[in-house]
Amino acid sequence: MIKRIKIEAYQVGLLFENRKLIKVLEEGLHWIFGDKNVMIYDMNAIFHAPFELNILLQNEVLASMLEVVEVADNEIVLHFVNGNFKGTLTPGRHPFWKGIVKNEFKKADLSKIEITENIPVNLLEHNQLKYFVRKFIVASNDKALLFVNGTFVKELKSGTHYFWNNSITIEVKTIDVRQQQVEISGQELLTKDKAGLRINFFVRYQVVNIMKALVDNKDFEKQLYVAMQLALRAFVGGLTLDELLAKKDTIAEAILAEVTTKIEDLGLTISDAGIRDVILPGDMKEIMNQVLVAEKKAQANSIMRREETASTRSLLNTAKLMEENEMLWKLKEMEYVEKIADKIGEITISGSGNVIGQLKEIFVK
Repeated sequence: MIKRIKIEAYQVGLLFENRKLIKVLEEGLHWIFGDKNVMIYDMNAIFHAPFELNILLQNEVLASMLEVVEVADNEIVLHFVNGNFKGTLTPGRHPFWKGIVKNEFKKADLSKIEITENIPVNLLEHNQLKYFVRKFIVASNDKALLFVNGTFVKELKSGTHYFWNNSITIEVKTIDVRQQQVEISGQELLTKDKAGLRINFFVRYQVVNIMKALVDNKDFEKQLYVAMQLALRAFVGGLTLDELLAKKDTIAEAILAEVTTKIEDLGLTISDAGIRDVILPGDMKEIMNQVLVAEKKAQANSIMRREETASTRSLLNTAKLMEENEMLWKLKEMEYVEKIADKIGEITISGSGNVIGQLKEIFVK
């Protein structure tokens, strides 16, 4: 049996007899004698071996026409065609035709976590690479620590960090280094004189030592809360209610002085703290209001007595001066006559007599 096979440009024919590759047919017209099989391949496409690749590569002509990329179990290979990313090659042997397009290959070792290969970031975000990459984002106001298999490795700066995705455990612990606030609300406390009250307290803090905050301590925020809570209870318990209300604005400084060492051990610094509210029970409020009203009444009575005393003293001094000086007496009389005259709209005189003399007797002595 004779067959005619035409191999066109950019094609390769593989001639098989009894599943064995006996010849590589290049471009042109070929006559095939006997019971042989021809498989034609497009050199612009990837070569898919119909049988075991190692057996096919025993043919020197075919081996010279193929570029074989071997990928180990802990590797991937990035495939570029004419400078553009084409895809990833997984473990195995991948044959490519030579000479038609420019194939480039970049190996990446997945057995480590650091991506030391020169791979652009946009490729790390590519769909074909996402499965092989772990991504961590550290915000601009955060700091982060990298732990590999539970062991601290290094501090990460703000930005996006990529690591190879493998069996190695990676953990990135982040912490906000901006100023933050803890509210210690509704603390029911007893003063030294057994007065029950509730206090709302606040603390503004900032993380200054990330190693102490995240590595040397667990739940540093809870520890800060408990430390401030205990210091507040101890301080309030040593003051009477009146002392507490009098020292309300200075309590924060005293409390912070007590817990400075503990706060530094947590890797924190305190910028501000203070009592937001002092809430008294209903009966205590009523008693305090009564005390306040009594104090204000006493102050008012005292002021009234002082004013009355001053007024009486002034009258006494005036009387003494008028007694000693007849002219002052006359002036005082004329002052009162003037005030009386201001109140009189008209004067009606009845009867006979010296009218002028009567008026003089009324107004002048």
